[in-house]
Amino acid sequence: MPHPSSPLQKRGGAWQNKLEIIVLQTNLKKMTKTLILNSKQVEQKINRIAFEIYENNYDEKEIIIAGISGNGYFLAKRIADVLQKIAPIKTKLIEIIIDKKNPLAKEIKISLSDKELKNKVIVLVDDVLNSGKTLIFGAKPFLSSPVKRLTTAILVDRGHNRYPIKADFVGLSLSTTLQEHITVEIDKKGKETVYLS
Repeated sequence: MPHPSSPLQKRGGAWQNKLEIIVLQTNLKKMTKTLILNSKQVEQKINRIAFEIYENNYDEKEIIIAGISGNGYFLAKRIADVLQKIAPIKTKLIEIIIDKKNPLAKEIKISLSDKELKNKVIVLVDDVLNSGKTLIFGAKPFLSSPVKRLTTAILVDRGHNRYPIKADFVGLSLSTTLQEHITVEIDKKGKETVYLS
């Protein structure tokens, strides 16, 4: 609240009106979102990622598709479904349980033992690569196992990596500012769309 002698106060409701306009503009910026990929385009990206994974692993007997909990797991399932249709390779889908906001708070869990991971090709999947923090913590359970190869698949790569991890299979590389956000939304029918806000 301004001091009673403040010029803002002397103008009566002008100070409050200006504040309301600023708040409204801020809220409009938060609400504004731009469609980057519609559900058909997302489907094409997922198909392309699946074909690239197959091309890079055509001589393997089994691939483990490991999705990071939430959208990463949903996308991993979609990729695994496509792989089962196009490739004669056995595909196993697993979920990586991780607290994305605070990955150090809880133990990161996967549903396979070291013995089941031995000499297997792992494809780690998430929806958006921002700083690389979630992806690198998602890779942690596999670093203590004798896996044959660990690669990553990402629907949208923003290119703001702060951790030494990259996306091997990418649906879309998108240059954004640090203030902008990429959101992958999944509707009740399982259709994905990607927005920039």
